[in-house]
Amino acid sequence: MYYKVTNGSVTIDAKTILEEINIEIKEKDKIAIIGRNGAGKTTLLKVLISNDMLSEGVAEEKFSIFKSGINSIGYLRQENLNISNTLLDEILLVYKPLIEIEIKLKKLEEEMELGSNSEASYKYTELLDKYKILGGYQYKKEYTTALIKFGFSEEDKTKLLSSFSGGERTKIALLKLLLSKPDLLFLDEPTNHLDIDAIEWLEDYLKNYKGALILVSHDRMFIDKVTNKIYEIEYGRLESYIGNYSFYEKEKKRRYEKALNDYEAQQMEIKRLQRIADRFRYKPSKASMAMSKLKQIERMVKLDKPEKANLKTFNWRDKEFRESGKLVLKVDNLEIGYLNILNKVSFELFRGDRLGIIGKNGVGKSTLLKTLMGMIPSLAGKYELGLKVMLGYFDQQLETLNPHNSIYEEFSETFKDATDLQIRSFLANFMFYQDDVDKKISVLSGGEKVRLELAKVIFENPNFLILDEPTNHLDILSKMKLEELLINYKGTVLFVSHDRYFVSKIAKSLLVFGDRETNYFNLNYEEYLELKKANQEDEVILVSEKPKIVKTLNKEQNKNIKRLEKDINNKENKIKELKEYLFEPDVYSDYKKVNDINNTILELESELVKLMEEWEKLATL
Repeated sequence: MYYKVTNGSVTIDAKTILEEINIEIKEKDKIAIIGRNGAGKTTLLKVLISNDMLSEGVAEEKFSIFKSGINSIGYLRQENLNISNTLLDEILLVYKPLIEIEIKLKKLEEEMELGSNSEASYKYTELLDKYKILGGYQYKKEYTTALIKFGFSEEDKTKLLSSFSGGERTKIALLKLLLSKPDLLFLDEPTNHLDIDAIEWLEDYLKNYKGALILVSHDRMFIDKVTNKIYEIEYGRLESYIGNYSFYEKEKKRRYEKALNDYEAQQMEIKRLQRIADRFRYKPSKASMAMSKLKQIERMVKLDKPEKANLKTFNWRDKEFRESGKLVLKVDNLEIGYLNILNKVSFELFRGDRLGIIGKNGVGKSTLLKTLMGMIPSLAGKYELGLKVMLGYFDQQLETLNPHNSIYEEFSETFKDATDLQIRSFLANFMFYQDDVDKKISVLSGGEKVRLELAKVIFENPNFLILDEPTNHLDILSKMKLEELLINYKGTVLFVSHDRYFVSKIAKSLLVFGDRETNYFNLNYEEYLELKKANQEDEVILVSEKPKIVKTLNKEQNKNIKRLEKDINNKENKIKELKEYLFEPDVYSDYKKVNDINNTILELESELVKLMEEWEKLATL
């Protein structure tokens, strides 16, 4: 598989979006496209999927598009889902060729038993070979594991797609796309709507993906672990980096410093030669030497001064900070949920703490924040804010923004005592300048809405920030700026996030949500991961501080899962051996042998299904 675009450009409504597109995609490449919001990342994906908008760029090379060995291209489209299907029926559409082969094999088995078709055994062995090549022995385990990792339960399999939320349908569409295994896979922000467990599964899946992959993402840890090549869009041009995100960060800095040094060195040489020429050009004995220096300058390939990286982002200036009391929040056996209890929570927060909340989707993380803000009532237990605590709440749904307001109106209506100068000056800190403030909220991008919501939260000068997924829709540079600001923030922070890089930078401690239980760890994210890894196989007691919480991992459950996985592997290998044995000349020509082996295979497959069901029940406890 090979795909190359040379000297392409994209112009929309007479505006050039990308002027020099030079991109090369080889077999098994894992490519990330990065850049600021609005740089053209999604546009680049679209023109690579369909070349209609591509035209000749400004470089000297001849514009060309070359493709070879690409039989299938996959990209995420939620509209491909049939909402009248159940979840399982929709997933099984991916495996339609395999299911059709299974039906044909069953029919051939019946014919072979009746002895009515002498050609049946030959057709049967040919179909088995095709079934094996297409992954027929693994596909049930593959989609079962994927559904579990994406947070879908056994009961969800029989639900109609129409009953799932928009975010859940996006996950289903992503699952279908991944399991279809196209030669060239395009993904735009694939970690959106996924919790940390699902993101980690997706990382492993994509690292081992046999096709080529191009993704747009602002998730730095995800890019770092999955990709081996990065294209950055900056100032309408593409720059390539052969390596992951960590390499990109170092290499970008090195390239800029080298380009600047080369430029400055050339400018110094030009000035030196010009001084010599100016000094001696009118002296007859030195005139020829002076002219040679001028020609030397003319012959030089002039270097452009390298452009600095586009580092423009939001900021906020500290107002006079009003300190809270030492104890900021005490939560005691707080039961959260709507009609039913989602979780029970206990912890304490002290001035200057930064507590990160992590866990699967649907276990009550955002519900906890809404409960603490008084937006929904608690079901039992209590919580108490400390003295002189002033709250600032960021809602990931951005529900406080009125889409009919302009940016300026949103601010002036919320903060009625603020002057025009105060509002405009503060909005400028968040990159809303002059005429920008007259934009309607309904036309803002996701990143702009996040900046506006953050501006509203910070304007109130809180000393306790409660943030629900604050990095959603922010580009990498904006995330880095938010991290810097929160690290230097003098107050207390409680936040929910699935962005592991953000969690690792900000959290001093963690509140980990499980199913109907939470555990507090006085550890940062790296320390928590080390502890989690150390405890995966052995029975241990995880002890945390402030407050003290003890959790015992179920050693017997882990043993049973490992035993089942071993049994499943043995059964799969035995089935594989028997099906390969069917191709032996002395077997496929003997109907009785074929029939006996097929009966054994059917028994093993029946046992395998039971083992898989048992494994799935234990894995989802």
